[in-house]
Parts: sequence; structure tokens; C-alpha cells
Amino acid sequence: MPFPDELTPDGVSIGPYDDRWPAAFDVVRAELVLALGDLAVAIDHIGSTSIPGMAAKDCIDVQVRVTNVHDPDIGQRLVARGFRRRPEAWNSTEAVAGRSWPKQVYAPAPGTRAVNIHIRNVDGGNARHALLFRDYLRNNPDVRDHWAHFKRRLAESVPDILAYGKVKQPATLVLFAAAEEWARQTGWTLDAIR
Repeated sequence: MPFPDELTPDGVSIGPYDDRWPAAFDVVRAELVLALGDLAVAIDHIGSTSIPGMAAKDCIDVQVRVTNVHDPDIGQRLVARGFRRRPEAWNSTEAVAGRSWPKQVYAPAPGTRAVNIHIRNVDGGNARHALLFRDYLRNNPDVRDHWAHFKRRLAESVPDILAYGKVKQPATLVLFAAAEEWARQTGWTLDAIR
């Protein structure tokens, strides 16, 4: 759930791919490296803004893979740099393939660039899931374009961010089933991108 300062009067807005998104990720990544140091095993650009050519909300999704998502130093260091932990229960666990995985999600300081920081265990199925989504769509432009079209149409008819997410979820499950099949056929593994 966005904090009040993150809400826009226009609701969900899906725009064309922006060539500046990779550089925006690099800025956030550098800040996270300073904040977390060796607590971060890897910092990944994930979500739609990480997929060249993909239409998306102008919000950079970042995944930080850590050894222990419950390490209190993670939150202390991020809060010290102005990040805010999203308090909702669904920002503490997520279900992937019928199993729950722990996570934490942080928002940026008020008045800064829109970002979601997803903290996940390095060996978590949810960390793998985020990277598989990214790599599947990077490598399948037709699927990417159909997914972008679906998101645009959904945003036009369901502009409330919470409702948008709930409606998108079942379609996301279908997309991930196809991504898993692609991973099996191509030999894609999380280990290959570590």
C-alpha cells in the first residue's frame, strides 16, 4: 500500500518504457550499497522497469537478496537512510508455488523518486520468482508486449492501485506458469545469474 505522499490523483498510470530507468536503478543501488554494505548479497533491478521495451508504472522495483531477511540491522540501516518499511502483512510474506516466503518491503523517503525495495532471502523462492519474471519477459518480446497491453487496459479500467493489484494477480499466475515452462526448456536457473 502506498504511503499517502506516494498516491497520485490519476491512480495507476502505465507509461511507455523509459530509457532512464536503468540509470535510476543504478542510483538506488548505490544508495543501498552504502546503507547495507555486506548485508546485501545481491541487488537486482526487477519488475517491469527492468525489462527493456516494457510499459510500466514509473516506479523502480529493487530486490535486495540477503542471508537473513529478519536481521534487525537491515531495517535499522534502511530507516537511518530515510526508507520507510511498508507495514501491511502482505509486505512481510508472499506465496510462491504454494509456499510462503518471508520478505520486507521499503518505500523511499517522502519527496524522492518512486521506488519499492524488496528484501528477500538469497535462497528464497520469491527471489527466484522475481528474477524469472524479469528474464522471461526480457527474452520473449511478444509475451512482454501482450503483458504490457494487458496492464495498460487494466489500469484504464481499474485505476485504484489496490484493486489493480488484486485483478492483476490471477493473470500473473498464468504468466508465471509460462515462465516456469520457459525456464525448464532453456535451462534458466537462479544460480546462472548470481
